[in-house]
Amino acid sequence: MLVYIIRRILQTIPVLLGVVLVVFLLMHLIPGDPAQILAGESASPERVEQMRERLGLNDPIPVQYLKYLGNAIRGDLGESIRSGRPVTEEIFNSRFRTTVELAVVSMALSIFLGLIAGIISAVKRYSIWDVSVMLIALFGLSMPNFWLGIMLIIWFGIGIDIFGITTNWFPVAGWGTWQHMVLPAITLGTAGAAIIARMTRSSMLEVINQDYIRTARAKGVKEAVVIYKHALRNALIPVVTVVGLQFGALLGGAVLTEAVFAINGMGRLIIEAINARDFPVVQGTVLVASVMFVLVNLLVDISYRLLNKRVELN
Repeated sequence: MLVYIIRRILQTIPVLLGVVLVVFLLMHLIPGDPAQILAGESASPERVEQMRERLGLNDPIPVQYLKYLGNAIRGDLGESIRSGRPVTEEIFNSRFRTTVELAVVSMALSIFLGLIAGIISAVKRYSIWDVSVMLIALFGLSMPNFWLGIMLIIWFGIGIDIFGITTNWFPVAGWGTWQHMVLPAITLGTAGAAIIARMTRSSMLEVINQDYIRTARAKGVKEAVVIYKHALRNALIPVVTVVGLQFGALLGGAVLTEAVFAINGMGRLIIEAINARDFPVVQGTVLVASVMFVLVNLLVDISYRLLNKRVELN
């Protein structure tokens, strides 16, 4: 197991290098001069040139990339062009924690709702329950995050009057209490719950028809034990794979969700940095998100063995 983990960590190094390279090149293709933005529109050409020299933008792009890469290996992601603060301070000063909290709460909601819906749909297949759950899952998968977030703000933030009851139950912006988490978590977790529900149903239907499930029922084992102990555990491996992929999708979807709910997380930080052509912050944020995604997928691979001892980690 230890050898496998070390090998997987080493395999992630080229992936992270590729991510940094792609983001670095894309940021340099975006129109706009960071030195001009930082110096101001009315700055003289001499002042802009001094700013470009100070930021190292006059160096060839390969030189800029290698310098950035060498500093990143030492944990130095550079300084923000806008604020002059270290990028690590910009990211990890509450913004990183906020985004991780949002992603974890949303992921927990997705897993909880998705597993329950998928199990019900598989056990009651071809019934009205099955059709209803799959229709709701399809609807949840089709809704854009920003549209759902706006609808939730109108219904449960600003509030509507239903039989004399105003449904302004939750705050519509900010982060800090559990009430602030409800609407963003539902917005971000809905699509993930729909995907997990569909995958759980498909995987459960394959397992339920296996001989050992019929044998357990023939022995008089309670149906709940058959479903949750025998069928569900063996059906979880493809579901866990989807969960790992959904975590990466949650990090990406958090950009829009944080913008809709005015949450000061990494998603909102990266939008502000892109608008300001703040290359170091964009690169640092994407690098941190990539590391998180790679680590989650490593945990997913390890969990295969914990769920099924027959799975070999090669």
